[in-house]
Amino acid sequence: MVPALRAFLKGIVQEGTLEVETAAGTRFAVGDGTGEAIAIRFTDRAAERQIVLNPALAFGELFMDGRLAVTQGSIYDVLALASSNLALRDPPGIAKSLSRLRTAVRTLKQRNNAQRAKRNVAHHYDLDSRLYDLFLDPDLQYSCAYFERSDQSLEDAQTAKKRHIAAKLLAEPGHRVLDIGCGWGGLALYLADLCGAGVTGVTLSEEQLGIAKGRARERGLDTRVKFRLQDYRAVAEQFDRIVSVGMFEHVGVGYYSAFFSKVTEILADDGVMLLHSIGRVDGPGATNPWMEKYIFPGGCVPALSEVLPAVERAGLVVTDIEILRLHYAETLRAWRERFLARREEAKTLYDERFCRLWEFYLAASECAFRHSGLMVFQIQLVKRQESVPLTRDYIGQREAALRAKECCQPGLRIAAE
Repeated sequence: MVPALRAFLKGIVQEGTLEVETAAGTRFAVGDGTGEAIAIRFTDRAAERQIVLNPALAFGELFMDGRLAVTQGSIYDVLALASSNLALRDPPGIAKSLSRLRTAVRTLKQRNNAQRAKRNVAHHYDLDSRLYDLFLDPDLQYSCAYFERSDQSLEDAQTAKKRHIAAKLLAEPGHRVLDIGCGWGGLALYLADLCGAGVTGVTLSEEQLGIAKGRARERGLDTRVKFRLQDYRAVAEQFDRIVSVGMFEHVGVGYYSAFFSKVTEILADDGVMLLHSIGRVDGPGATNPWMEKYIFPGGCVPALSEVLPAVERAGLVVTDIEILRLHYAETLRAWRERFLARREEAKTLYDERFCRLWEFYLAASECAFRHSGLMVFQIQLVKRQESVPLTRDYIGQREAALRAKECCQPGLRIAAE
């Protein structure tokens, strides 16, 4: 098995240095010898075989189960080395073939009807909420932050994200706003508190719903912010503004037209929608099998070439698209560092295997945004072109006004410290 393992890893790592110890004690290195060496060890021969035959799934599983140990460096270092090398060339033949097969059958695997969608959401978002307290900002923003400068804290960048979205929404006092996939309610509370809007947040996570409702009560906003356990397809009211942040990745490739048709149905004629989603820069593809199995079942990261045709079919007009490139990489770096700093606390909530799973998830996600063609897009949608200003100047102007208001909100100041 050693020759096959060596050939496989040599095909991946051509720049940098990866030292390998097999289960039998054989040692070899791949790469060009540059940089600080990173070392791994396989604990059994079956593990060596699995990573050659199905690396996209096996890599994470072997690390989770302790069958692939990182003996020098970290799992992030290993993933960064591999992903940065793969960014320079095509993956090995078997990996490429498996990826094409997964892309071909992805629609069959993402039959996200209402019942399955709720089950998929529960898998990730109904975990013990104390886990998310370990690494998220105080407002529990579990999506890409908006870094206006390189030295900005995670807390400030998450506030900047809410401010940026609110500015693009053109939310005004009295507007009826729908937040599809509202999470723990932070954006909905911001829109009510800073913009004076009446907000309805819908989620499929019972854990998030309970926390969001409690936060609205604590802030005295429960008369203006309502949270519901509801699938977006069941929403029937009309709204002046619709926002969705970090939810579209869970819709499923076969449901894009249904999603935007629902937006068209419930958005006021002069309304504005803002969609914030992870996207692919290199065209349609399949979800990594490890991510699909352990982190986001039913999830799919779309390419803009898949999203825009569905927007057009729904009769909506695109008035703005912004690409956030490395913002999520920096967000994930902050999450990963915070999680590792409190890893022992996570272990008391779950166990060692779960901690390895979560560390791999955060590290692999960060590498995907740094090296493997993931980004975040924000699309502004309307029914009538005149519903938004002619130039983008208003975004900065509205952000400045919101920033001034934030300075007068003690709760927001605390969240940004």
